[in-house]
Amino acid sequence: MNRSIYLVSFICIFATTILNAQEHQTAGNEGMIPRRRALVLDIDARVLENDQVVASYDTQRKITIPGTPVSIQLVGSNLVVAVQFTPFIRRNGNVLVAQMQIGINNPDHSVSYFTSIQTIPMEFNEPILFFPLGQGTTSNASSIEITLTVNPHRININNDD
Repeated sequence: MNRSIYLVSFICIFATTILNAQEHQTAGNEGMIPRRRALVLDIDARVLENDQVVASYDTQRKITIPGTPVSIQLVGSNLVVAVQFTPFIRRNGNVLVAQMQIGINNPDHSVSYFTSIQTIPMEFNEPILFFPLGQGTTSNASSIEITLTVNPHRININNDD
C-alpha cells in the first residue's frame, strides 16, 4: 500500500514538473505559431463512369495535425479507391503527401490493383485538383476527381452564432 502511495505521488510531482516546464517554455513565445497547429482539409470527391456520377464524397471538413493522415474511400460499381492525404508544414514550403490504393474490376473479370504515393506542393487556401486515375480522355472511362484545400484551423472564440 505504501509503495502505491509513493508511486502515485511521484507520478503527480513528475507530471506537474513537466507541465510547469512547458508553460515556462511557451510564456515568452506569445504570437508564435505552434509547430503542431491543427489544419483543416476540405475534401470534395466524386467517381464518374460514362460521364455519370456514380459515387460522391460530399464536401467534408476534416481536422488533423501536420504529419497525421486523413483518409477517404470511394466505391464505384467496378472500382474502389482509398486515399490518404497527409499535410506537412515546412519552412521551405508546405507539401501534401497523397497515398493511393485503387482496385478495378476489369471487363474480362480480372482485378487490377494499383498503389502510388505522390508529394504535392501546397499553399493554404489554394485548391488542389487531384486525379488518382489521371484525366480520362474517353467518355466511357472511369475517372475520379478530388478537390481539396488545406487551411490552418481557426477557433471561433466569439459566441456569435
